[in-house]
Amino acid sequence: MSQFAFINSLNSAVKMDEPITRGPIPRYEKRKILESSNLNSSAALNSSKNKSFNSSISSKTPKKPLEHSTVRKTPSKTPKKSPGPTANATTPGKAKTPTGGDRFISNRSTIGFELAQYKMAQENVNANGPENLDADQKERHQIITENLTGRDLSGTRILEYQKKAPIPPEGYQNHLKVVYSQSKTPMSSKSANRYIPHAPERILDAPDIIDDYYLNLVDWSITNILAVALGNSVYLWNAETGSIDHLLELEGADYVCSVNWIQEGNYIAVGTSLGSVQLWDVPQTKRLRIMDGHSVRVSSLSWNSYILSSGSRSGQIIHHDVRQRDHLVATLLSHSHEVCGLKWSTDGRYLASGGNDNLLNIWSGIPGQATFQTTPIYALSSHQAAVKALAWCPWQPSLLASGGGTADRKIRFWNCNTGVCMSDIDTQSQVCSLVWVPAFKEIVSGHGFANNQLVIWKYPALTKVAELTGHTARVLHLALSPDGTTVLSAGADETLRMWRCFVSDRKKETQCKTIETSILRPHIR
Repeated sequence: MSQFAFINSLNSAVKMDEPITRGPIPRYEKRKILESSNLNSSAALNSSKNKSFNSSISSKTPKKPLEHSTVRKTPSKTPKKSPGPTANATTPGKAKTPTGGDRFISNRSTIGFELAQYKMAQENVNANGPENLDADQKERHQIITENLTGRDLSGTRILEYQKKAPIPPEGYQNHLKVVYSQSKTPMSSKSANRYIPHAPERILDAPDIIDDYYLNLVDWSITNILAVALGNSVYLWNAETGSIDHLLELEGADYVCSVNWIQEGNYIAVGTSLGSVQLWDVPQTKRLRIMDGHSVRVSSLSWNSYILSSGSRSGQIIHHDVRQRDHLVATLLSHSHEVCGLKWSTDGRYLASGGNDNLLNIWSGIPGQATFQTTPIYALSSHQAAVKALAWCPWQPSLLASGGGTADRKIRFWNCNTGVCMSDIDTQSQVCSLVWVPAFKEIVSGHGFANNQLVIWKYPALTKVAELTGHTARVLHLALSPDGTTVLSAGADETLRMWRCFVSDRKKETQCKTIETSILRPHIR
């Protein structure tokens, strides 16, 4: 009979169609009981009714302790340990993970609050905003800003860190790298509207071009005529018509060392190996005058209105006033070796000269006047090789880019208001020439050993945009077309290559208009 009793008890335990008589009270019944108790207490019934009601409740369900009560139901089985010297010690399994690598705590002293306050104050100078100022006020405002801060603030944010975040320790792995390394969606990415070809649009032969790092044998005029010195001759190539004209040919052992167009584009200066400077009227194909003063070859030339500056192998720089019979205005003696780089700034305030003595000198000039200082305002010796590549920024006249030779290989950017080197690029190759591209705010550099390439850099980010290869020898000279769309490179491989890399689809190309007359025509003698 025992087996039947066990079966009967098992059936009664698993039977689900009868009400449960034992076990805890359901939650909904507890809620009703508590609500009714609160109602009765708030109504302030008599104590007899409250007692009877409470007793009825206590008879049905035992009273449970509150959840926040600290009274234990049963005493602790193990006694508490007395605090010892290792009471606060953490267990080995719960050791703190080392922090760092994914968090950067900035230093408030490097944020530049003074600069931010200055920029915010400048925005309130004009009630209508600084963009409504005229050209003179904008230029004056920019000069004052550069003198006070020592740099151009056009692309500077109001609050930015001057120091980057520290590099995480070796072996650290950021588990959130997957989150931050996801690529942007196609809708958020900007559409590319510029195509940079990696092949030249046109290649011209340049036989007998002299393979000499210190000479300046190519220049492109505002009238869209390219002048190239080949041996003892100068040839002119019209970019609009494609015609080639022979301008001059020197006699004997004399050869052309430098060419440079005047700003108006009708006259060209030619420096020779015998130390003379010739001035030619290109539309008339006529030599106007020969200016002496140097005893050795003239390797660099630069125009500043009617003042022509020439640098020679002896380190001497001469200013010529082409309007006067006595053309020699000033002689500058600061370089001990050949002056291979010579450039006037676009506003005529500064003259930069680079020499084979690794020096870069900045000279002060007064625009429109033939008065010059005979000592440089800055003598910069940061380059470790000859400084031939010089280029002034078109949209910021006080910004100068300079490139060093094989032992230096750097491009440096100078603020000539303060003489401070703002930034530099290590190009890993000889810097032979530089040219700015104002349409895209970029700079192009021509290089020698070892890749003989052209590199397009974005300014002021100094990131490499593109690298153009094709020359089999070093790129000695660069020139920018008047419309700013094409860069010409002249290499020691006796080729001229035209790279059409600066055409924007959003703007229409405009052809350069030929200037038929010049304001200096009746004054040059």
